Amino acid sequence: MRAAGIVRKSFNAVRRLIADQQGNVTVIFALAVVPMVGFVGAAVDYSHGNAVKSQLQAAADSTALMLSKDAASLTNAQIQAKADAYFKALYTRTDSTGLTVTATYKSDKGSQVIVNANANVKTDFMGVMGISQLNIGVNSQVKWGNTRLRVALALDNTGSMNDDGKIDALKTATKSLLTQLKSAASKDGDVLVSIIPFSKDVNVGKSNYNATWIDWEQWDEENGDDVNTTTCTKNGKKKKCTTSSTWVPDNHNKWNGCVTDRGNDNAPSSYNTDQNVMGVDITKQYTKFPAEQYDSCPAQMLTLTDNWGQMTSLVNSMYPDGNTNQGIGLQHAWMSLVGGGPYPTPPAEDPNYKYNKIIILLSDGLNTENRWYNSQASIDQRQATTCANIKAAGITIYTVQVNTGGDPTQAVMKNCASSADKFFLLTSANAMVSAFQSIGVALSNLRISQ
Repeated sequence: MRAAGIVRKSFNAVRRLIADQQGNVTVIFALAVVPMVGFVGAAVDYSHGNAVKSQLQAAADSTALMLSKDAASLTNAQIQAKADAYFKALYTRTDSTGLTVTATYKSDKGSQVIVNANANVKTDFMGVMGISQLNIGVNSQVKWGNTRLRVALALDNTGSMNDDGKIDALKTATKSLLTQLKSAASKDGDVLVSIIPFSKDVNVGKSNYNATWIDWEQWDEENGDDVNTTTCTKNGKKKKCTTSSTWVPDNHNKWNGCVTDRGNDNAPSSYNTDQNVMGVDITKQYTKFPAEQYDSCPAQMLTLTDNWGQMTSLVNSMYPDGNTNQGIGLQHAWMSLVGGGPYPTPPAEDPNYKYNKIIILLSDGLNTENRWYNSQASIDQRQATTCANIKAAGITIYTVQVNTGGDPTQAVMKNCASSADKFFLLTSANAMVSAFQSIGVALSNLRISQ
């Protein structure tokens, strides 16, 4: 029954009882009727107040959401002015007075917008109890950015990426993704990105030729010259000379920066078969990064950074050449997120934030060559173990297969993805742009959601 109907029936009952001539009933009820009417009327006033509160809350929620779009770039005065304008455009009730709206922005533990709104509602019945108005207050909070992203891009730069416009589409898609990730960062350090172009090898930078984490054994055997040395002896008037040849390795400053797969045939599986990410022990050769003067050395990788201009420059410098070794791209992407060898230890994690580590692997071809094999099955097996180890370490993997040549779906890439929705099978070069945009939206939402 509606509250107004209850009140009407109560008054009718009062009139009947007033007309009753039987003893003290009239007197007793007369004393009780005032609080009874007050309590019943309170239901009407509270119902009215709740209707006002509901609209206040809706306006506060919408105002907080709209402020969150650009609060980080506004002054306190600008935030307050926008809050007033947004709220008063949304809240149009005329049955409340004394409306006040306050908005604040905090960024100490992620980003947060807080909107408080208050208004007074005149009572119709509670006045008999001394309450002339109700004060209605609401609070709305929007939190975002309490999650930080560290994203590693392992990008195929092999020779087949020169076909069907794939390398140009990859550059466009990657730069678009970087723009999305940059927009998701409200301040420095919110989003860090590493970029690992790969072919058979990865280019860690030729300026590192003096680094202790490099293994030079293979490089020294393959790069140098035979130097002839003539030795002469004299026995009386007779002179006898012999010539010998000695292999002299080139100066290491001639290295082009490429390294091949870590480990050796006798190394523990964590460095060889599994390709697990472990630190470099300079006393153990198999833990180092073997230098190789690979003719198809890709563009130099970039360690975790939020220097967006530097990222764009690297993407623009990528070129297609060489054979496919997805596993080395994955391994270096993983190490870029945790540190070791050519990859510095990432900044310490702030306990006020959550951290999500992401690897995006894109490739257009089947595995064709690594340090030990030219067999796709053998290379895939190593890569599958790497994928399993990465996921076991709590890192999310997206994989993108660009299949413009009618190749079969790569089971190793499909299974490497952290879930079915994180594997993309593309049949055109331009589809890379939309696929990366989709991933960018997912990562941006992951960062800004509470």
